Amino acid sequence: MSENPAIIAVAIPVPLDTTFHYLVPPRLVDAVQPGKRVLVPFGRRTVTGYVLDSVPASGETLKEVREVLDEEPLFTPTELKFFRWSASYYLHPLGEVLKAALPAGINIVGRTLEVMGEDGSPVVTEVLSGGRRVRTETFYEMVPAPPEGGKVTGKGERILASLREGGAASVAQLTRTFGTCYPQLKKLRELGLVTATEREVYRDPFKEQAAGRDEPLQLNRHQAEALRQVETAIDSSSFAPFLLFGVTGSGKTEVYLQAIDKVLSQGRTALVLVPEISLTPQLVKRFRRRFDCGIAVLHSGLSDGERYDEWRRIRRGEAVIVIGARSAVFAPLADIGIIVVDEEHDGSYKQSEGFRYNARDLALVRGKINNACVVLGSATPLVTTWHAAEQGKLVCLTLPQRVRDLPLPVPELVDMRGRKSEIISPPLLDALTGNLTNGRQSLLFLNRRGFATFLVCRDCGHVMHCPNCAVTLTYHRRKGRHFCHYCDHSIPAPSLCPGCDSPEIGLFGHGTERLEEEAASLFPEANIRRMDRDSTTRKGSHAGILQGLEDGSIDILIGTQMIAKGHDFPGVTVVGIISADSSLNLPDFRSAERTFQLVTQVMGRAGRGDEPGTVLIQTLVPDHYAISHAVRHDYEGFCCEELAYRRELGYPPFAHLVAFTLSSNSAREAEEKSLAAVGLLRTLRRELNVRVEILGPATAPLGKIRGRYRWQILLKGVSRKDLHRLTARFREQFKLSAVVRMAVDIDPVDML
Repeated sequence: MSENPAIIAVAIPVPLDTTFHYLVPPRLVDAVQPGKRVLVPFGRRTVTGYVLDSVPASGETLKEVREVLDEEPLFTPTELKFFRWSASYYLHPLGEVLKAALPAGINIVGRTLEVMGEDGSPVVTEVLSGGRRVRTETFYEMVPAPPEGGKVTGKGERILASLREGGAASVAQLTRTFGTCYPQLKKLRELGLVTATEREVYRDPFKEQAAGRDEPLQLNRHQAEALRQVETAIDSSSFAPFLLFGVTGSGKTEVYLQAIDKVLSQGRTALVLVPEISLTPQLVKRFRRRFDCGIAVLHSGLSDGERYDEWRRIRRGEAVIVIGARSAVFAPLADIGIIVVDEEHDGSYKQSEGFRYNARDLALVRGKINNACVVLGSATPLVTTWHAAEQGKLVCLTLPQRVRDLPLPVPELVDMRGRKSEIISPPLLDALTGNLTNGRQSLLFLNRRGFATFLVCRDCGHVMHCPNCAVTLTYHRRKGRHFCHYCDHSIPAPSLCPGCDSPEIGLFGHGTERLEEEAASLFPEANIRRMDRDSTTRKGSHAGILQGLEDGSIDILIGTQMIAKGHDFPGVTVVGIISADSSLNLPDFRSAERTFQLVTQVMGRAGRGDEPGTVLIQTLVPDHYAISHAVRHDYEGFCCEELAYRRELGYPPFAHLVAFTLSSNSAREAEEKSLAAVGLLRTLRRELNVRVEILGPATAPLGKIRGRYRWQILLKGVSRKDLHRLTARFREQFKLSAVVRMAVDIDPVDML
């Protein structure tokens, strides 16, 4: 701020594309700084806003700031530059971007929770005043010069000896060692032998995880060359984007680790993004084995308190490596030297609601702002990334072979045409049987949850649909109910058809729950586990399953796409892919790319240890180019065909997209507003003289979700500038009715 700031610009988390000016009263002048939160009047409410900067007086009548909530700024000028860029590119209000980037734990105001000890004193306190969520514990330590005559015996004497030898200890630590000891601690305080103080402590989401130590591995010549180029870029302290294109099991993570070690040796920091929460425990363990420095973890599986603690550790410089899912791209790291985006092809990096950013793309932007090296790693890069590398926008580093010269798994296609009733084909059954006999582990992949994908009457053909969404209900046998995977509507499993009262109502299709049951009936002695969204709802469930694979206690793992994402399972030698072609039928121009990626990634889980891997791929379309190229481990051949298709139809990377989704509880309102939106877009296109193709409006592939009817409009253009100009002007002028909502998605990933 200036020497005497009187007026400040404040961003408020509301859906308005503007900031607001407020007068700073004299009592708060010294406290107000950019990056701090303030309480300000907004209409009839008092809301939290974020201070951006001081502004010159304009003569307008302004309301006053009521309170400053923070002692220190929550973001730096460099971070604000990044947030402003993100808000501008994704056409999203800056206040809402800031709210999304900061941890939820800072927004809780006005409560204090205490856990009392047996002596009536507070043991653990959560102070939530001023928007902070801070955990404290009571610590005891010896008095430097204890008074004479303070004699204690028994447990009190042992506690005193422990404090004398080990220094301060919390009540929780002492209780674990000595059992209940509140009376003894109370007496020690009364005798003046110890003091008790409240200290802030961090919640550690991985405190129970043993780490151990390891040393850097010997690199093969391809890894060494990739590392050399990355280290050269790190030494230059300038923005340098790389694509680390390595086959599954080629040792990309070891290159990451050694590059990060180089960054840390220069006193800089590192950010590592992963697509799924399920990858985090395994990766964190490997990083903790390698580095002694502070490592922080950020993902949606943490509680608000844990996330706030991790955020504060990063802000204070106590953690210099951050590992996390997409929201970790906003981590408050200073002086970033390298950003790694592992499995860069994964669609999970795109936020699908609210602030619809893509963390993979923002990683490149943040790297440029921070003069950092950015490494995008994948065995199946996005075709847009591959094209960018071909155009010289990224440097491609290739790892064409597995570490230790291990062979890639040998795939076998199983043609399922005419065998739709089979879940596990005879060839796959033989492979699983042999693998179990030899004491090895197997993996079965099916990208559908539940037991059966739909319920249909054999007499009248009635299919059970969700009343709120345009999807069929999925049967979950363990719960005995049919569920909608979009709105969670559920009904008990019916015995009669609701359309004709016929008892001939049956289950069709199959999901992971049914596959698990089938495998259990075929292999009753095997330890079979399932890893999907339904089986991993409890905290720590991902890590528990991964630990079972690591220690060999799991014989067969069944799962959805979360088991395909970068995991290292050395004991898995047989992989079965059920319904490999299911994603080909989605109404999305990326369906072939996603099928190729999934098949390749799942195949890559096999044969990563000392034993060679075998993969059986069950499919109804063995000749489709996505599957045939995946079987041959031919990424470049697939890209050649896919890019030709994209070029012909004008899809990315040869054009850019903006998607509008309008929804309403009224089907008529949704349709009419969509038609009006297209009319305005066409008018504005002429006025602005921009070259943008307008497609639609059309009913969305998922035409109804949670009771709201959905229509889509798609903009295509070669120039990003033209697309942004048209979209921004449209958002300024288009007026929504009270019952219609509109979502604007820049660079959409999910077209459903």
